[in-house]
Amino acid sequence: MADNSTYHYISSFFLVGIPGLQDFHCWIGIPVCLLLVLALLGNSIIIVTIKLEPSLHQPMYFFLCMLAMMDISLVLSVAPKMLAIFWLEAHGIEFNTCLAQMYFIHTFCIIESALLVAMAFDRYVAICIPLRYTTILTTTMVIKMGLGSMTRATLMVLPCPLLIKRLPYYTKNVINHTYCEHMSVVKLASANTLINRAYGISVALSVMVLDLGLIATSYIKILQAVFQLSSQNARSKALGTCAAHVCTILVSYTPALFSFLTHRIGKKVPPSVHIIFASLYLLVPPTVNPLVYGVKTKQIRDRVIGLFFPSKKIFEN
Repeated sequence: MADNSTYHYISSFFLVGIPGLQDFHCWIGIPVCLLLVLALLGNSIIIVTIKLEPSLHQPMYFFLCMLAMMDISLVLSVAPKMLAIFWLEAHGIEFNTCLAQMYFIHTFCIIESALLVAMAFDRYVAICIPLRYTTILTTTMVIKMGLGSMTRATLMVLPCPLLIKRLPYYTKNVINHTYCEHMSVVKLASANTLINRAYGISVALSVMVLDLGLIATSYIKILQAVFQLSSQNARSKALGTCAAHVCTILVSYTPALFSFLTHRIGKKVPPSVHIIFASLYLLVPPTVNPLVYGVKTKQIRDRVIGLFFPSKKIFEN
């Protein structure tokens, strides 16, 4: 703990959890633990299934595999600390550890958003220009898109902890949240935080507007191509290949958008409601994504059934 002539810099923060619901923390920890276990199990199954099934060695499923790895990383960066708060009353977190958690959470979220854009582009190429699919989405291109997603997220989020490091923290160390969220940490600084707040909002808006814009553009092109098909069966089949991706987009962006808006402009929204939604935004999509793709994608569904119920697969054959 460093000090100057008047003040002492704080060396740690106190994560409250969910304000107003502290008496129910032990019960709230149960669904959090369940979501953690399901997310780890479901995404691990997706990764193993794609690795073992040769028919899934395609760009769309490579992107899905990357998304599953990011989902696992995301829940592991936030859920263990939540459970420590809810069940062990371990509210303290070191200053640098808090910044590290904040950095990884926001980085993983931005990578996932970029992967959803990549998956939308995959569907666009597959439906609108199918004859060029294999020449455009080569393995090299998929790797470049994955690395590009990671690079963008790393460079966009890196200034956030660096800008926070320059701020003095003297008196306030209580974070009314379940994890180290950027704006919650910035608000505690004993100095002007205009630059931090402006940069944080600009990153969030630019990612959301750019990525949602690219996804919307892809699906507008897809719908135009689909409705030009003469066969109703062909239309249904083409749209069916997009169903899982659309569900994932809705699951990912809806709570994210609500959390962002309530944090910035929802003055009358109770803090507990905002924090619950902000926590669900990080825990629910990683849990639901494998279920969506497991149900909507026949190759994954059949392979999983074959892994866990081999006798049923033999019977069906």
